[in-house]
Amino acid sequence: MSDLLAISGARIFDSAAWHDNAALLIEFGYVAGIVPASDIPANAERVALDGGMIVPGFIDLQVNGGGGVLFNNDTSLEAIRTICAAHAQFGTTALLPTLITDTAAVNEKAIAAGIAAEAARVPGFIGLHLEGPHLSLARKGTHDPALIRPMDASDLARLKRAAEALPNLICTVAAETATPQQIAILSEAGAVVSIGHSDADYATAMAAFAAGATMSTHLFNAMSQMGNREPGVVGATLDSPKAFAGLIADGIHVHPASIGAALRAKRGPGKIFLVTDAMSQTGTDIQTLTLNGRTITRAGGALRLADGTLAGADLDMIDAVNFMVDTIGLEVDEVLRMASLYPAEAMGIEATYGTLQRGAVASFAYLSDTRQMRATWIDGVEVFHA
Repeated sequence: MSDLLAISGARIFDSAAWHDNAALLIEFGYVAGIVPASDIPANAERVALDGGMIVPGFIDLQVNGGGGVLFNNDTSLEAIRTICAAHAQFGTTALLPTLITDTAAVNEKAIAAGIAAEAARVPGFIGLHLEGPHLSLARKGTHDPALIRPMDASDLARLKRAAEALPNLICTVAAETATPQQIAILSEAGAVVSIGHSDADYATAMAAFAAGATMSTHLFNAMSQMGNREPGVVGATLDSPKAFAGLIADGIHVHPASIGAALRAKRGPGKIFLVTDAMSQTGTDIQTLTLNGRTITRAGGALRLADGTLAGADLDMIDAVNFMVDTIGLEVDEVLRMASLYPAEAMGIEATYGTLQRGAVASFAYLSDTRQMRATWIDGVEVFHA
């Protein structure tokens, strides 16, 4: 068998442009180029697809669980493996397992599992997202208020060690709970600091961005809203040029009109990208799940606690992509970038992720012409086939 693989028969989107009558060349798990189908090297092993489109694999930076596993309930290497495999069915080729507010001991176990997953080269794993516990009680959402607390010296040291040991790390903190100095230390250690579950005013949020925060967690949800005299965290996120923002695009977490307004208002180069905020139900028919001893019910396309509070999302990346195209009305090219290139840029890994240009990892989704999943490839290997 040849070390060079040529995949043809589908349109190819490389994150910048479409290629027709072309072949994607893969060598040792990386993109070796895109060439006209007539120029496939003679020594290449060939795979012929039947129409459809090849697009950069989706990158999900907020994944609480999947395949029946919730990361808070099982902080193990095997849990991470299960979560990544579950989301691969929906075109996600890179993700951050997300631990929401929990004890220091559970955080330590999650970090150890992430380090083990990186050592084991789990397909689809690219780091961790630690969402809490240093959040605002006023904007707690589904997070257990008994576990929310300010960041102390031991927390900061733990997060700093995690940032240095993991390939990628997001730390979600409230702008009024974590100090600018703490944010600066985490940012300098290599963590992406994201502002979320925050009731901060505009000035405090902008100070957090100035200190080194570069992201906001699930824009609009669990944060101070934009008002006429106080723009809040929403306004600061849209106004800050360097701030990226995750968006749960299911039509439940954020109204379509608000999504449209945010997209038109966002100053760059920071961009809005798609996240699922998925729980353990993804890839299963599970109807109820448990988080920190509380029951979450799956119904009507949403996940809710008994009091009606949204608890994560019943969403996968291909559904988020289709919602943005079919309901919001964005061009397919831009939505595909929101699902792949922009989250890669938010993490600073766009040279090798979120694109199919030469030198990138060969991770992609194969979709039908109507954007239905057909197959998923991670690092040049097919891991899912519909």
